Amino acid sequence: MVHRGMLRRIYDWCIDAAHKPYAMWIMGAVAFAESSFFPVPPDVMLIPMSLARPERAWLYAAVCTVTSVVGGLLGYAIGALLYDSIGHWLIEFYGLGGKVEAFRASYAEWGALIIIGKGLTPIPYKLVTITSGFAGYNLGLFVLCSILARGGRFFVVAILLNRYGEWIRVRIEKHLGLWVALGAAVLVLGFIIALKMI
Repeated sequence: MVHRGMLRRIYDWCIDAAHKPYAMWIMGAVAFAESSFFPVPPDVMLIPMSLARPERAWLYAAVCTVTSVVGGLLGYAIGALLYDSIGHWLIEFYGLGGKVEAFRASYAEWGALIIIGKGLTPIPYKLVTITSGFAGYNLGLFVLCSILARGGRFFVVAILLNRYGEWIRVRIEKHLGLWVALGAAVLVLGFIIALKMI
């Protein structure tokens, strides 16, 4: 179990990092990696950085969107070119191996809705990107749907934090452990939904 003091140090680091030039690069790298192989979403940096500098929430959301879509292209390439090796291993690592064929079969009828819908939810986006490549989904439509899905998700966060940042920050800092636990629960829920519904 993560100690409360450690949570506070991580949170404080993210808040302080918002004022340093390298923070946006780290957040972008996390968003890029999360779209293809990394389990942790960029929200862990996007939220505290936007709380520290609400006026830059739009910029942070834009960076997350662009890097997430570019990372999604890597996931797509893994599915299209390396599925039998890296792609299959990643899908199995996340316990989603039995769902890929059903997911792939649904692309013919619901491709765009699948990408947009799952890109907006806590369902692991790497599953969407890798399977899109594996299914041979139209690359241009994949990019367009990814921009809509990821941009929609990150800019909703930006709108809320830009407008209500101080109010939200007070409540997060008062009950930091609870909010981290809820965030972890949402992440786990995304994997469970992926296992049950795909």
